[in-house]
Amino acid sequence: MRILVTTLLFWLFIFQTKAQQNSADQSYQLIIGKSQLYNPYIQYKSYYLLTLIQELPDLRKAIAEDQVFQKLLKDKSNNAATALKTCAQNISCYADAMKFSEAEILLVNERLSTLYKEENVFGEVAKNHLLPSGCYGLFQDLPGQQLLIKAWEQDAKALNYAIEVYIEGKKPNYPKIDSIAFSSKDKEFPTFISSNVSLNTGPDKKLFFEPSMNFALGALKLNNRLEAADYEPMNTGVNQSAIAKIKKTNFKNYKYSVILVPGAGPEDRDTELSAGGMIRCRIAAIQYHKGVAPFIVVSGGRVHPYKTKYSEAYEMKKFLVSTLHIPENSIIMEPHARHTTTNLRNCIRLMFRYGMPMEKLGLISTIKSTIPYISGILSDRCKKELGYYPYKIGQTLSDTEVEFYPNSMSLQIDFDEPLDP
Repeated sequence: MRILVTTLLFWLFIFQTKAQQNSADQSYQLIIGKSQLYNPYIQYKSYYLLTLIQELPDLRKAIAEDQVFQKLLKDKSNNAATALKTCAQNISCYADAMKFSEAEILLVNERLSTLYKEENVFGEVAKNHLLPSGCYGLFQDLPGQQLLIKAWEQDAKALNYAIEVYIEGKKPNYPKIDSIAFSSKDKEFPTFISSNVSLNTGPDKKLFFEPSMNFALGALKLNNRLEAADYEPMNTGVNQSAIAKIKKTNFKNYKYSVILVPGAGPEDRDTELSAGGMIRCRIAAIQYHKGVAPFIVVSGGRVHPYKTKYSEAYEMKKFLVSTLHIPENSIIMEPHARHTTTNLRNCIRLMFRYGMPMEKLGLISTIKSTIPYISGILSDRCKKELGYYPYKIGQTLSDTEVEFYPNSMSLQIDFDEPLDP
């Protein structure tokens, strides 16, 4: 019996050790690119592996000097040149030239598989960046070689998706708030696209993915869909004082790490903060003054109405500080979420990146009508749309409060949400 128990404990230890090795690391510092062409915060949030290839010297050299990747770059550049000569007003023609085809994605898969060794630069990037970053958490239990391939496939799908939505006009997941800014009847749009191809191809591009990635980033810029970079860098800006307080906070003195307030956007362009947003802030402020948590997280981006200039998180923070007299260093802004699934996911991301204890419960404070939804079917919606459960729901404490357990899987990049990946 003792031998059986010892054996079970041994295998439990091995399982836990493996899980810890494969999970994201709170001490890992994300690498943000130095791109001068397009916003580096948008780039690294959507295409983290591609950003690493640009920024890590040894990895960049290995990719740039490889003959297979050199040929692929030449082929993509030739496709772009042909498109400029022949596509004229045909928008899909330009898009097809710049997207990665299934055959091209497979070609990169095969080359990465051949080049990968645990002890070389490709193995190092999987072990020291892809795993600890959490950006590819859905693949964290795969061998390093497969993790690298899946990361590339995810980034390729992400840039293809951005081109499909913001060049070709494909409907995004939330058409009312995230659609293309141009009409299919706009006679100038093909000219803009042609210029976008010209600007992002040429001899200065040294990496096989740069023409396509920059074309996708250019598409977002053309549409003025730069929401993913709102208020960045937040750690030295809107959240700087809160981060300083986090470092000094003894979380053992509180039942919850944060009070999350999901945003509620107005439906007209002239209203800064909706009545629903004000009520949610007041509910959260009551809990804050009770001392249940040291921080309030206000979550919501520039969402409603279409292309609004007002950020839900910013307006809620302003209301909490100026009207409800909550100290600014007790408020964490999360200004990127575009729906309830990412209110929770993005809150958990900031908790992780800012060094909060991930084993501690969080509290959601909101209006009565949304609590049954959050404590009920929302988790299944998260699974369907994100591919995982970013949280586990805890107890429903009242008509306006429910607990949640954070899950670091929330760091996983969402390839088909370029405004909030």
